[in-house]
Amino acid sequence: MEGVRRADRRALAKAVTLLESTRADHRLRADELLNALLPHTGHALRLGISGVPGVGKSTFIEALGLYLIAQGHRVAVLAVDPSSSLSGGSILGDKTRMEQLSASASAYIRPSPSSGTLGGVAEKTREAMLVFEAAGYDVVIVETVGVGQSETAVAGMTDLFVLMQLPNAGDDLQAIKRGVMELADLVVINKADLDVDAATRAEAMIASSLRLLGQAGHGDGAPSRVLKLSALKAEGVDAFWQKVQGLVEHRRASGEFAQRRQHQGQAWMWDLIHAALLGDFRRHPDVRRALPAVLKDVNESRVAPSAAARSLLQLFTRS
Repeated sequence: MEGVRRADRRALAKAVTLLESTRADHRLRADELLNALLPHTGHALRLGISGVPGVGKSTFIEALGLYLIAQGHRVAVLAVDPSSSLSGGSILGDKTRMEQLSASASAYIRPSPSSGTLGGVAEKTREAMLVFEAAGYDVVIVETVGVGQSETAVAGMTDLFVLMQLPNAGDDLQAIKRGVMELADLVVINKADLDVDAATRAEAMIASSLRLLGQAGHGDGAPSRVLKLSALKAEGVDAFWQKVQGLVEHRRASGEFAQRRQHQGQAWMWDLIHAALLGDFRRHPDVRRALPAVLKDVNESRVAPSAAARSLLQLFTRS
């Protein structure tokens, strides 16, 4: 704890590794560490960045991080890398794209494998965010895998969720699809320098689409949340940060900022309860004894999956 509070880089690395461990004794130590650090957390801005692979998330994060450091901030980046469903491995390569940022003493980049977690966000990402906040990093950025339900996961653990888009990424119908567009607090059209006209059209299209969906300000009267920039040339990063600050001030004044954090804390608690119950269910001796026969019945279509599930749950709840 003392090393984390001093922002000692080795202590930070060991703390996150402890959080990611699956050993039961390590879990107890990790819980003690988190409880001790908790009074020193909650002061950082939590920013989620998502988008399709190739949209330029890592390049944008480096440009933003360098800009923030020049403004006197300290930046922590949690880069979640997709894990192979076959080997379980990850190359953890996002940090290699942030050479300048990773060399800064005011930045800390931690790549983590998703390890098959639903949504592509590492299971311990929320806990790692608290560690970096306790270490004094005032901007914590979570970069997600950008596939599947990663957008939903990261939007549920950050103060602002940024969706990155490309010019010429789709037609008008694509821009008004619900789901991720409704989650986004800010939509950034990256690589605007490649085709200025296309980027301008995309900006106008998405802005009008959000108005059509009634999400231009999430109904709270905030200004437009769509902008274009070039992360490679670091153009538009200052305008992006001004939009972020304006949105944060607006939400703090309305009370939405604090309310969102409270909801996230409760959701985190229930997620852990669900995960713990599932683990207890899988380890239950009666369930483990009955499971092979039940699976065989399901595979051979003798028992409906719903009935099989209820029979296993009855074994679990009886004791």
